Amino acid sequence: MSNDNTMPFLAHLAALRTHLMRASAYILSGGAIAFIAMDWLFNSVLLAPKEANFVTYQLFCQAATYLELPSLCISGFELELLNTQMAGQFSLHIWLSLVAGLILAFPMVLFELWRFIAPGLTERERKMSVVFIGSASVLFFSGALFGYYVIVPLSLQFLATYTVSGEIQNLFEMSSYLSTVTSVVLATGLLFELPVAVYLLSRLGLTTPQGMRTYRRHAWVGILAVSAVITPPDIFSQIIVSLPVALLYELSIGLSRFAQYQRAKRVSNPS
Repeated sequence: MSNDNTMPFLAHLAALRTHLMRASAYILSGGAIAFIAMDWLFNSVLLAPKEANFVTYQLFCQAATYLELPSLCISGFELELLNTQMAGQFSLHIWLSLVAGLILAFPMVLFELWRFIAPGLTERERKMSVVFIGSASVLFFSGALFGYYVIVPLSLQFLATYTVSGEIQNLFEMSSYLSTVTSVVLATGLLFELPVAVYLLSRLGLTTPQGMRTYRRHAWVGILAVSAVITPPDIFSQIIVSLPVALLYELSIGLSRFAQYQRAKRVSNPS
């Protein structure tokens, strides 16, 4: 174990400040790239899920034809977006650039986090940095893509067509639409970090595979309930949404068991 773990509290704060500044610099750099490429990012990425020819809608309609499930085909809804503030579009430009910068810089943010906690790790654990950063980054980007191509289209279809009265017309502010898209993408990206988070918590003894198995049914019910709300009324689309999340939960149980074994081995053999 490194002697750095005995450094004074203020030294830890200074180190944290340094790593946070570096992480912020990476995010701002990614944001600058997104700011320059905003025309493509806005029209070809962010606004694409509201168009009828979006790839997800086409695939769902093809699957609907093949499976003879007409309700699976998503089509016929329109989104009219409005900007009601003088500086609204400029503010969105800045905000979206920062969000895109965070997504682009995510691996480097993880790298700075790892560098901060590395002094308190063993030499063997430090050598796992590539595995940790690589797996966490892959999971995050996989979750973001899953959110963008699956959850966002289904959510837009549900929210855009939901009405409590035919007398009410749905007109959406641009900020509301973009907030929905970016929130879903970021949320699913972070949700896919569940296996990494469970592994780390299990290494600290804060989570156990026994506890996760105890609440497995609750987790499955929650996953199915959420997928039933945001998807069309057919079992196929509900499976598409719920299965990856359920598999992540099962993977997390396995990683928790492995982390528990490693922790027990480390306690019994501290050298």
